[in-house]
Amino acid sequence: MATATPYTDRMRRKLTDGLSPTRLDIEDQSHRHIGHGGAHPEGETHFHVTVVSEAFAGKSRVERQRMVYALLQEEMDERVHALALTTLAPQEDR
Repeated sequence: MATATPYTDRMRRKLTDGLSPTRLDIEDQSHRHIGHGGAHPEGETHFHVTVVSEAFAGKSRVERQRMVYALLQEEMDERVHALALTTLAPQEDR
């Protein structure tokens, strides 16, 4: 299991507090984007986030993504360049 980074920890805390997920996976994929726009030498710029939360029930994909982005706005403004998101309601998590 990979060691959590400061931004991973911050995102995990905010998503947990804001969405009470039944599953939350955050993967730092910055190493795949070295040399690309928004990449930072220390990493922590590109993440794949999977969130399963009852808060997403009845919401469109765009509404769900907006909820996540609203919670992580500070991280996006500071360092995080890209989030690949999988957002599911519990009944959709198979």
